[in-house]
Amino acid sequence: MSVIEARLLEAIPAPAGPVPDDVILARFTDWVAAQGLSLYGHQEEALLELLSRKHVVLSTPTGSGKSLVATFLHFQAMCSGQISVYTCPTKALVNEKFFALCDVFGARNVGMITGDAAINGEAPVLVCTEEVLANLALRNPKIRADCVVMDEFHYYADRERGVAWQIPLLLLEKTQFLLMSATLGDTTLIETKLAEVTRREVARVSGAERPVPLEMSYVETPLHETLDKLVAADRAPIYLVNFSQRAAAERAQDLMSADFSSKEEKARLKDVLREMGIRFDTPYGKDLQRFLQHGIGLHHAGLLPRYRFLVERLAQQGLLKVVSGTDTLGVGVNVPIRTVAFTQLIKFDGEKTAQLTVRDFLQVAGRAGRKGFDERGYVVAQAPEHVIENLKLEQKKQSGKKVVKKAPPAKGYVHWDRTTFERLTTRPPEPLESRFQVTHGMILFLLQAEAETSARDTPGPQGYARLVQMVRRSHGNEGNKRIHLRAAAAACRRLRAAGLVKQVRGNEYLAPHLEVSEHLQSDFSIHHTLALWLLDTLPRLDPASDTYALDVLTLVESILENPMPVLWAQLDRAKGEKVAELKAQGMDYPDRMEELEKVEWPKPLREFVYDTFNAFADKHPWVGAEDVRPKSIARELFERGSSFDDYVREYGLQRSEGVLLRYLNDAYKTLLTSVPEGMRDEALDDVLAFLRTTVRTTDSTLLDEWEALLDPAASSEEKARRLAAAQAHREALAARPRDTDSLLRDPRALKARVRTELHRLLLALARRDFAGAVAGLRAASPDSAWTPEELEAELAPCLAALGALDTTPRARRPDRTVLLPDGPKRFRAQQKLAAPARGESEVEAMSRSAGATASEMEPASPAATSEEWMLDCVVDLNQPKPEEEPLLELVRIGT
Repeated sequence: MSVIEARLLEAIPAPAGPVPDDVILARFTDWVAAQGLSLYGHQEEALLELLSRKHVVLSTPTGSGKSLVATFLHFQAMCSGQISVYTCPTKALVNEKFFALCDVFGARNVGMITGDAAINGEAPVLVCTEEVLANLALRNPKIRADCVVMDEFHYYADRERGVAWQIPLLLLEKTQFLLMSATLGDTTLIETKLAEVTRREVARVSGAERPVPLEMSYVETPLHETLDKLVAADRAPIYLVNFSQRAAAERAQDLMSADFSSKEEKARLKDVLREMGIRFDTPYGKDLQRFLQHGIGLHHAGLLPRYRFLVERLAQQGLLKVVSGTDTLGVGVNVPIRTVAFTQLIKFDGEKTAQLTVRDFLQVAGRAGRKGFDERGYVVAQAPEHVIENLKLEQKKQSGKKVVKKAPPAKGYVHWDRTTFERLTTRPPEPLESRFQVTHGMILFLLQAEAETSARDTPGPQGYARLVQMVRRSHGNEGNKRIHLRAAAAACRRLRAAGLVKQVRGNEYLAPHLEVSEHLQSDFSIHHTLALWLLDTLPRLDPASDTYALDVLTLVESILENPMPVLWAQLDRAKGEKVAELKAQGMDYPDRMEELEKVEWPKPLREFVYDTFNAFADKHPWVGAEDVRPKSIARELFERGSSFDDYVREYGLQRSEGVLLRYLNDAYKTLLTSVPEGMRDEALDDVLAFLRTTVRTTDSTLLDEWEALLDPAASSEEKARRLAAAQAHREALAARPRDTDSLLRDPRALKARVRTELHRLLLALARRDFAGAVAGLRAASPDSAWTPEELEAELAPCLAALGALDTTPRARRPDRTVLLPDGPKRFRAQQKLAAPARGESEVEAMSRSAGATASEMEPASPAATSEEWMLDCVVDLNQPKPEEEPLLELVRIGT
């Protein structure tokens, strides 16, 4: 722990009574001075208002020290023996803030709560997302949240999530709030309502000047020329703002024709990448590597996490001249920049294309200019491409040449010009619009809270009365409140009709009230609404079915969000195959087009999923607008035995690798946590092991962080340490040797992992990918390692006997694998081999659907099964090894 950190901890008095306000302020300002900082005027004003126990609405520019004000509120709360909460809009920001507060207050004093788990949940300083705090406020009227910091408070106006920012303001009557954002706009109504609910004054602190002033300009030169001028004027690093992942990637590719970095700078980049030991081993990795070595960064959510973190690290070291990315820059992305360059001033908002709002513009523009590094930041906006082109044509026209002016894009275009830019740079952000709404889940949370508390313990309205009170306190107009009250009454009627809520008559002790039915008290605690449908439907599957494990996976996939880039790629493939089929049948074009409209992406168990969900929704109306979304991504990957890279190449998902990875990670987590242990069999364990291996070998970041949180044997300090390792050095956990005893303690997990590695070896051999097969093997010593040529020769007799290798799910059933003890911490692992089904080519065997049963698939010939060919391997767990290192040592391929 540093001296500065120790000083701040020492500044918090031992619990021996109230600490005078002047002492709190003096000790904090001493700590600030010890860091070589001095407070701005608006920071001093905010501290004094907080010390007066007022709410503070802090609306000051990016880089003006809002975080330091928040730190003071946590410090004030700790000095007063209170609990303080810091909320962020994303889990990534929650993680980042958790570590920052650990540095300041010590790991023992800081906790974190996510939707998955909690670290040190009883700590005096907690960090969570806004949704977590909103749910806690709904479910627990006695929640300890004496002081709450709401960062990025402009999310209050978000269409989907804004209600979560409003709920705590309506329910936490005794809480002192600090609401912070650089783009709040007029908050008069919010301030008035907050003062009414809490009977506490609200102070607004705003109008501060940016520590690093911004210089704004609108340009009508081609993008390459604009960037050349900016780099020449020493205004790099530049963040090039695009409004889609595709556009960001295309811009990065376009910039490869420009030279923004010198030969020496490019050589330095290559050296740094080599020293980092970064693996660019995915289909899109080579493209990204080319960009980075050229001094061009790429940053968007479609990239793998390890690639995004790499770009951030290189940018922090000043090695990238231009980073092409999306507007997610405004949500806490850690990329230091001097210039923000907008490629356009319009975006698709989910419903339509429109000009940027002032808030959207300022959120991104405000990131230009680094305090302590830059004297000023720069914001540049490009004119529309066709306008720039027409200006060049106009010059040609003046020289007597005939020209044809370029028209604006036919689709997805809304005009913008210099006037638009001036509006965005001079006007204040739009007023924050209330997004309050009543949901079935909100009602059930409130009714459950009433059932779990007593009127004596929690005075004031409870249950439905608390809901009515919350609606009346909400920030909409009176007309909206009447609509919300009618919606609440209608929702309660639906819940009563479904038998989930009942009316309890009053007596001399209790007034008439609504009560949650007993059978719902336990199951509604499940976080994911659709998980209730999953639990209700799983028992309807036949465990004896050959496709049971895959059908369970289909139900799990049906409750996950749709990764649209992947599904559109599947749909394109399905339509292409359908067109070829219809053409072969001689169908006319109009009829073909009509048939194509009926084509969907793969949806296994389509009718079963929709029918069971509709029946469930009739009895459980709180599901509201939620719906199941059947699809087959994880299932298709497993059925084919495809690697992550093969699947990306097959569907052309290079620019959406991160989307696919997050989806597979979610599928694994949901399958592991939402399917009861009693419903899992060996085949389902294989699916779990396959998904975990696929995610971990592609990018271990997401699993490292999640598993660090979930480990029941780890202390809060150990969880924090592991999470820090995953955050600070994304490959540290993968590279560190692991204790193999954990596998020995869980024979089921060991079997599943061994089977997964055997299946990967089988698939590589079937594809004749001998280099890939060797990469999936462990060697006891360098001298005993197989070469691709040796492996090809070893497989040759088997192929001569079988002709080809069956890789369908039939060939990968658990009964095709043998795992036997072979000494202390040592096992013999064998995978039985078979030929593809009769009349089926090797390619057909690899792509056959898992829906076929064993009886439908006969061996190619009696000769092919007269001898039992197998992969004969050893698993030696006597030495710790990195998580990603293979377990299998191949002994032979034989009978």
